[in-house]
Amino acid sequence: MGNSPGVRYHPEVAAALANRAPVVALESTIVAHGLPHPENLRVAGEIERAVREQGAVPATIGMVGGELVVGLDRAELARLARGEGVAKLSVRDLALAAATGADGATTVAATSAVAARVGIEVFATGGLGGVHRDAPFDESADLTTLSRTPIVVVCAGVKSILDVAATLERLETLGVAVAGYRTRRFPGFFISDSGHDLDWSLDSPRQAAAAVRARRAHGLPAGALVVANPLPTDQQLDPDLHDRILAQALSMMEEKGVVGKAVTPFLLAHVHEATGGESVAVNVRIILRNAALAAQIAVALATP
Repeated sequence: MGNSPGVRYHPEVAAALANRAPVVALESTIVAHGLPHPENLRVAGEIERAVREQGAVPATIGMVGGELVVGLDRAELARLARGEGVAKLSVRDLALAAATGADGATTVAATSAVAARVGIEVFATGGLGGVHRDAPFDESADLTTLSRTPIVVVCAGVKSILDVAATLERLETLGVAVAGYRTRRFPGFFISDSGHDLDWSLDSPRQAAAAVRARRAHGLPAGALVVANPLPTDQQLDPDLHDRILAQALSMMEEKGVVGKAVTPFLLAHVHEATGGESVAVNVRIILRNAALAAQIAVALATP
């Protein structure tokens, strides 16, 4: 791997893939669209450092001037971090962005697809997209992409602004395996427990790697393994505050007639403002923990 046409690799990432060393894919939307500038660039460095500290190579994926890059360097990260004219790229957007020479940040769906295409087996993110509340037809492309993409995704569940129950049902229907990390409860991103049970739990990175190997050995259809990694309860957003703010946000959204793609940014912006920025701090804690766990799983997969 490391020689797919249409893709440019950071030399360190190319070498790691050639040597079958552990690599962790990272999305770039958190840099371009998820955090304010310049904090986003600082956090991007911390995320990559969290991967390195566990013995893996970070590969942040994005598009620069129409070129798909696996392993953005510091200058490229800085360019996307400014967010000026940076497109949000799902899988469907990649070819169009390349053709038009765009700068773009990859979503969970696009990062997963590109990572699997070049041979990266593990991906760390904050939270998955899902099914929107009161709009079951409005569903993130993350879900269908994961149904056909052989990759381990470490996340903190889905954002509680989404319909968590419907999202879990869709993941089941699509054949996406979901396991809690040392828990049988599905996390709710900002909060440790979304209120929904899981059938499976994994107790260690080695066990997650064993699940991947077993799926290969059984010859099962390609699909993701979602490892849901909750924040410790002492690091989560206060659940009562969370529920109160979410109810306010949903009410305001209805009053203002916010629909479609504007829903998620509207709700997240309200949560950020209402928590005095604490939700951003929680978001950072989530991605750093997930990056570290993803690296541990990558190392376990690379170890015979």
